[in-house]
Amino acid sequence: MDVTEPVVRTAGGLVRGRRGAAGIAVFRGIPFARPPVGDLRFAAPRPARGWDGVREAVAFGPPPPQSAYALTPAPAPAPGTDPDDWLTVNVFTPDPGAAGLPVLVWIYGGAYRAGSSSLPGYDGTPLARQNLVLVTFNHRVGVEGYAHLPGVPANRGLLDQVAALRWVRENVAAFGGDPDRVTVFGESAGAGAIAALLVMPDAVGLFRRAIAQSVPGTFFSPALAADITAAIAARAGLPPTAAAFKTADPARLTAAADAVRPGDYAGRWGPVAYTPTPFSPVVDGEVLPAAPWRPVAAGAARGVDLIAGHTRDEYRLFMHVYGLRGQVTAEMASAALAGLAPDGPADAEAAYRIAYPDADPETLFELVHSDWLFRMPTLHLAQAHAAAGGRTFLYELRYPAPVGGLGACHAIDVPLVFGSYLALGQMLFGPEPPAGAVALGQAMREHWAAFAAAGDPGWPAYAPGRRLARIFDDPPDVASYPEEASLHLWDQHRFDAIDLSAEPAQHLFNSSCYSDSLWSSPYLTCTGRSHGLNRPVLAGPVLKTRTVGFAGADLRPGRPGAGHRRNGVRAPRRRRHRPGADRPGGIGVALRGTARRSRPDRDRGADLGAGRNRRPLHA
Repeated sequence: MDVTEPVVRTAGGLVRGRRGAAGIAVFRGIPFARPPVGDLRFAAPRPARGWDGVREAVAFGPPPPQSAYALTPAPAPAPGTDPDDWLTVNVFTPDPGAAGLPVLVWIYGGAYRAGSSSLPGYDGTPLARQNLVLVTFNHRVGVEGYAHLPGVPANRGLLDQVAALRWVRENVAAFGGDPDRVTVFGESAGAGAIAALLVMPDAVGLFRRAIAQSVPGTFFSPALAADITAAIAARAGLPPTAAAFKTADPARLTAAADAVRPGDYAGRWGPVAYTPTPFSPVVDGEVLPAAPWRPVAAGAARGVDLIAGHTRDEYRLFMHVYGLRGQVTAEMASAALAGLAPDGPADAEAAYRIAYPDADPETLFELVHSDWLFRMPTLHLAQAHAAAGGRTFLYELRYPAPVGGLGACHAIDVPLVFGSYLALGQMLFGPEPPAGAVALGQAMREHWAAFAAAGDPGWPAYAPGRRLARIFDDPPDVASYPEEASLHLWDQHRFDAIDLSAEPAQHLFNSSCYSDSLWSSPYLTCTGRSHGLNRPVLAGPVLKTRTVGFAGADLRPGRPGAGHRRNGVRAPRRRRHRPGADRPGGIGVALRGTARRSRPDRDRGADLGAGRNRRPLHA
């Protein structure tokens, strides 16, 4: 075998990769399914056709059609690649001639509306140097992956992931990997996809272990997903049918989806109005039989070893992007508690204030968003898995980003685990990551590799009555799960599919004043405009049409920095420091009115299994 240009035989044919300076052989852009276009658009993935001769595997496949509002925009397709060949895999291996190496398979996040395996932050070289095979791949997102249309399979993005895992099982041995030691890992929407894969019949037997980093709590009922798809169709000027969508330009559909802001549908879409995305896995009863927490508690994934964890300050990233830092009022905090916390409006606010007596309104606002969207769904998944007898490990990442006072925010774990501090990593850690961050990232890679190899990451397992967690900080530690207050506040809550509400759709903000920042915030509207609604309506200066970065700057290539007159966004200003609150000011907002949110995802009387009474998960 050529040392610098190794050739490997896959089921589809021969592929030629390249060995990098670090000694890792990399094979890019190998198709695992046919391009999902033409007659195959909105269909389940079909196996890729084979090829004659040697296929050059040196360029990533093109990204799938996706939202323009991505934290890290996908790179343009490489010259000469088929623009429709979205469904491809990439393999990083220390030795294609080896045998039996553990395998890690990465599933990217991106709010189920964006993402690509070609992002520079997903360079698999540092992980592959842990003597394992790393696989990354593209899967459909947004309309192509999750629009709920009659007559076509639901959750096509999840079906793509199953197809990629089947490709791994069939081919990874040719790259030195062990098909019986496959571990899936993913963050945010990628972690939500992994939670779904744990209970999907089609995914049974395709992986032995799973690492779920910041599991989102959003899973949709078919009625809700269909209503969201109808809203996207209306924006596109199309009927909500598969026939109409199949013939529409993907760019037209992604633009229409970007124009649909969940905050415009408060009441009708329930707590989805508080999220930045109209997409999530759909509990259709076939591809995905149920939201994952109950089946996992009943033992559906007992045979899969699981690491689950979250960051301490999950929602801090969104606070910054939305310009809310330093601007949250007591009324805003009360409205968020009423809409998201697990009890009724008065009880929720009182319970959170008792649990966090020193928390100011901004802290309460951030806490309830962090708890509802990421922290408690992740914890409950770990609790359910452990209660069913599954081998479970829990962690919390508490190491703070050194840039912008973002704390241990959402997605900070991605550059740490990959050891790549480009793009997102540079935003969070600066041009040169601190030595403590580099050391912590190396430790996390070693933990992930040990888990993939033998099912033991190197810290004690989580168990009911013994709630130990790995604390990723400088220095790291093992301690009782640190978010004890939130654990008890959410103890009786049961995460489930969010359903369509009978309430009419109403606006959290004025559509005409929409800002195309990174995500569509439900907390922005026009100054001085009143909608006359008995709903939380926030007023403040409107962001112009720019992609806003962590320092208030436009992140698009070639754009001016924060404060430039073309940006329409002023650089964050510092306000007087409050003890324990390193929060630079942002874009001003103010609340007008409060109201209770419909919570169709609540199931106060639900139990975890047939014939069982409701009981605390942490007992």
